[in-house]
Amino acid sequence: MPFPCSSRPTWAEISVGALRRNFQRMRQLTGPGVTVCGVVKADAYGHGAIECSRALEAEGAEWLGVTCTDEGVRLRRAGIQSRILIMTGCWRGEEADAVRYRLTPAVWQEEAVARLHHAAAEQECEVPIHIKVDTGMSRLGAPVEAVEQLCRRLHGLPRVRVEGALTHLAASEVLDGGSQRQLAAFETALNILRNHGFDPPIVDAANSSAMVALPQARYNFVRPGISLYGYYLPFSAKGEAIPQPAPPAVEPVLSWKTRVTGMRNVSRGTAIGYGRTYHAERAMTVAVLPVGYADGLNRKLSSKGRVLVRGAEAPITGRVSMDLTLIDVSSIPGVEIGDEVTLLGRSGPHAIDAWEHARHSGTIPYEVLCAISARVPRIFVP
Repeated sequence: MPFPCSSRPTWAEISVGALRRNFQRMRQLTGPGVTVCGVVKADAYGHGAIECSRALEAEGAEWLGVTCTDEGVRLRRAGIQSRILIMTGCWRGEEADAVRYRLTPAVWQEEAVARLHHAAAEQECEVPIHIKVDTGMSRLGAPVEAVEQLCRRLHGLPRVRVEGALTHLAASEVLDGGSQRQLAAFETALNILRNHGFDPPIVDAANSSAMVALPQARYNFVRPGISLYGYYLPFSAKGEAIPQPAPPAVEPVLSWKTRVTGMRNVSRGTAIGYGRTYHAERAMTVAVLPVGYADGLNRKLSSKGRVLVRGAEAPITGRVSMDLTLIDVSSIPGVEIGDEVTLLGRSGPHAIDAWEHARHSGTIPYEVLCAISARVPRIFVP
């Protein structure tokens, strides 16, 4: 298992202040009467789930969202008291921990509900659940036509309390009517629940994009994820970007830095890096950085990405390797071993964000942030 490598000068700085401000912007967007659930799954999108959860809890977050039981248990053991929603439910055998650690699982299968009821009965308590409905994601959740049978099963399980209902929108950033169709299907499921005597006090369909583009999806509970960490997906219709009400201004929470650990002067024509894919076009000064794809720096940034040194731009030269990356600092005066290098973040007049890495790598900011590996220490700053 990877582990933080504290002796190696590569680290990520997490701005707790930026995270807290982003959370408040989500609250301002949704207004009173809507609970903002801070999503901290996948180690808070690579930012550090425990510290981010503490910051969000201190800022007033009543709910946090995780992917699995283990993530929720880890937060409880760290002292987190906010309600915790397990958005993809419990695996078989995890029900006792879900009940013991006061977690709230999403549920959509009769068998899973029965197992939770059994676990709650053994612990002589009640377990709250949120019914997850598949309205078009074709992933997890009860199909709308299966909700009625699920309700019948729930009537015989007094230890299970239906506290919420949720769905997940497949493409809330694409303004093509698909999300509205999903919401209509969700309304059908909600009516089925109500007709069976279940009127869940929490209704939930909005992720970061839906919070902005689809106010009707907010209901009384929203679960922003990527926007808490400073990013949004662009809105589009039929593949074309269109003007939309601007989402709340958010700040990237994570900066990623390293230091120059080696310098080398090379002559024109010298091969640089693995595979000899790059040859110096002129006499160059090359700096060595102790960061590579094992740290999460995507190999597709080879000879395409850039970093910032002394407030100036320096291109990545040759292939990103597992542990080391080379950059061209020929045009930056005075670079020395020990100089700080910015991989993500701001230095002087320049900034690099996760979108830039994503464009070079053919991916999205989510993956860029989550890919920063566990051996990169997270340092939490105000």
